[in-house]
Amino acid sequence: MPRKAFSASGAVAVGPYSHAIEAGDLIFLSGQTPVDSKTRKLVEGDIAEQTKQCFKNLFNVLEAAGLTPDHVKKVNVFLTDMNNFSAMNEVYSKQFSEPYPARTTIGVASLPLGAQVEIEMIARR
Repeated sequence: MPRKAFSASGAVAVGPYSHAIEAGDLIFLSGQTPVDSKTRKLVEGDIAEQTKQCFKNLFNVLEAAGLTPDHVKKVNVFLTDMNNFSAMNEVYSKQFSEPYPARTTIGVASLPLGAQVEIEMIARR
């Protein structure tokens, strides 16, 4: 069975992967780093600015799949510095309404392009 992929003009892939893949009623969104789709460069700024850009990219992918943030069921957040958890969480809390999606936050050694944060999601139609 072929994969049904979604691509968003407002998101950047920095490798050989799809922005999102549909599997039945589930949509698996690839992790998005804080790359500006216009400049194709990492956004300048602190963890709050980088987190905002990740969500901007992810929500563009959701839109390309005909979905909204309300369809998101699970989120994985990867941080290169767990001291940034509170600042990331402040931005995160404004992206969804209650009840919030399930979430895991993981500290990692490094991320592509030197990003401080990467976020991936699973949504359901």
